[in-house]
Amino acid sequence: MAETSTVARPYANAAFEYARDHKALEAWSDMLVKLGQVVAERDAQKLIASPKIATDRKVEMVIEVADISVDDAGRRFLEALGDKGRLSALGAIAEQFERLRADHEKRIDVTVVTAYALDDKQQNKLAGALKKRLNREISITTQVDPKLLGGVVLRAGDTVIDGSVRGRLNRLSEALIA
Repeated sequence: MAETSTVARPYANAAFEYARDHKALEAWSDMLVKLGQVVAERDAQKLIASPKIATDRKVEMVIEVADISVDDAGRRFLEALGDKGRLSALGAIAEQFERLRADHEKRIDVTVVTAYALDDKQQNKLAGALKKRLNREISITTQVDPKLLGGVVLRAGDTVIDGSVRGRLNRLSEALIA
């Protein structure tokens, strides 16, 4: 069986293109996230996998549990997923859709892990430097990990920059062993 992210890619691309062209990125984003959360539940997975339940009924049940209204295009999208046995990929589709949307809107979520809490001034300075370097709007989430000793670890999408003291010590140790 194909990996979920591989299965999700064409559906996420199609959903994104439709939502972008119809100026409905936020609505589709909300819909996909909520539906993805529903199908991640164990009971929903059992329901989706059941051959005894018709596809249209599975789609209706997932929409009901998500407690959202879905327009005709959204319903056709879900029915296409159901017909191909891909409703369980909704979580991965939502993730990929969000990446496409963030790229389209030139924004990125950055997680900053530090040994000590950053004040607002430090966060703003860091956000400004990252905005300039990445040429994107920056949304920062901070975490504190005292094991870092000092410095920071930045995670932006697939990029990780480890400027922590612990990271430097680990690299030095590896160089000495090699």
